[in-house]
Amino acid sequence: SPRSNQDAPMTEQRVPVEDRTRFLERKELKIARALSLIGLVLLWELLARVGWVPRLFLPAPSAVVGEAVEMVASGELFRYLGSSLLRLALGFAIGALAGIVVGMAVGFSSLAEAVVMPVIAATFPIPKIALLPLLILWLGIGEPPKVAVIALGVFFPMAINSFTGVRNADPLLARAAVSFGAGRWSVIRKVMLPSALPMIFAGLKLGAGTALLLLVAAEMIGAESGIGFLILHAQNIMETTKLMVGIVVLSLLGVFSHWFLTWLERVAIPWKHT
Repeated sequence: SPRSNQDAPMTEQRVPVEDRTRFLERKELKIARALSLIGLVLLWELLARVGWVPRLFLPAPSAVVGEAVEMVASGELFRYLGSSLLRLALGFAIGALAGIVVGMAVGFSSLAEAVVMPVIAATFPIPKIALLPLLILWLGIGEPPKVAVIALGVFFPMAINSFTGVRNADPLLARAAVSFGAGRWSVIRKVMLPSALPMIFAGLKLGAGTALLLLVAAEMIGAESGIGFLILHAQNIMETTKLMVGIVVLSLLGVFSHWFLTWLERVAIPWKHT
């Protein structure tokens, strides 16, 4: 009957809606990354073998690997690499620690910001390698000026990123912590510092690349050891294959530092990657 039809419950029909945010998803695509690198190496090998580029200007990857194996067997590569790693580790550690401390202090204190930020803004654009002659004059010939120029290059991105991370922290979280009885240092440790960690790790990655650039430049100007010295010496005597070994080692150092910092970021900030 018409009345029974009206009393019958109406069933809802759900229409599937297309997910328009799918393009925002980040995929690993590890196979594509590996294939792109393998393709580049194969193209490099092909260009060297067919003779389109003279081997003096671009030695084949197989020749570079062979030269690297010989340098490893003789211990020559480890001597160059050991000097560079020591300078890199000391300069990066000093610059990163100082940058984090200064950046967070400036972020917390209005007085520190008024005093320090103009100095950072005035000195940040100066090419750090241009300061190496002054550093040699002040610190003497040896390891201190090379470590200092690397530390300076790392300090500025770390200070700026740490300051930005502190200032971008959610003030509502800080007020909520204070309302629950948290003290000043507790708010800094449990609210402000975790909020600044993503920017701090971004500064660490940027500082790692800058440290490698300044390392090579410093070793080319005032050193008798290290990967930069190896590249410069190989260029002077036209040993292109050994020069390419140094460049490949630098590239691997950059890749490994990025992977290590990415892993450390996942461990320190698990909520960002969930």
